[in-house]
Amino acid sequence: MPRKTNASADPPTPVTGGVELDRKRAPTQTRALETCERILDAAANLLGEVGIERLSTNLICERAGLSPPALYRYYPNKYAVLAELGVRLMMSQNDLLEKWASPATMKLPAARFEERLRQLFLETLAITRKAIAGEWITRALRAVPSLAPVRIESHDHVTGLVVAAFAVAWPAVPQARVRLVSRLAIEVMYSAQELLVDDAALDAEEVATVMSNMVTTQVAQLRRETGSSQPLIKDA
Repeated sequence: MPRKTNASADPPTPVTGGVELDRKRAPTQTRALETCERILDAAANLLGEVGIERLSTNLICERAGLSPPALYRYYPNKYAVLAELGVRLMMSQNDLLEKWASPATMKLPAARFEERLRQLFLETLAITRKAIAGEWITRALRAVPSLAPVRIESHDHVTGLVVAAFAVAWPAVPQARVRLVSRLAIEVMYSAQELLVDDAALDAEEVATVMSNMVTTQVAQLRRETGSSQPLIKDA
């Protein structure tokens, strides 16, 4: 799961293609925390105004009212700033999924499972749209290669939650199959959200309905692989 902000220790710095994504140091004092928040707020607002390519550390500093050395004290480049914005957005999205991914959910009849998934998708979309530049952050996580670890780590984390919940509800299904279907379901869910970000003409309710039906169909097949006498059957 993307790391939570830790003010007490400096986490290791991952490097992807030579691009550092973590803070250079963790702020430990109130003033330092406020500086980082100013940087992140400025970057988020600018991202919605100028886009990914035109965003720069100089623009961020100008908007935040800071000198470049003040920014570079904490962030090595604009991608590290974008990575933290991505972590924060995906953590808020994942909070919803963590509550949803329970054995009880995995045992729901088809119609109820499908509706719960549909609601989860729409609530996740609402969080994205409510966040400052949430749709642009979503674009950046997909479009910028150096930010891929943020997205992949988050998807791996929530996939693990779904797999664990499904395993409790349906222990006879092979774990490899559960993980494959779960990972694909997570990718489909987020891809559907990205589709709505890229194409404003699409209806979110309709996309949610189609996506949840597709995933439920695969869950139905997965449950039948147990040979259980209680397969997933479409409610009347």
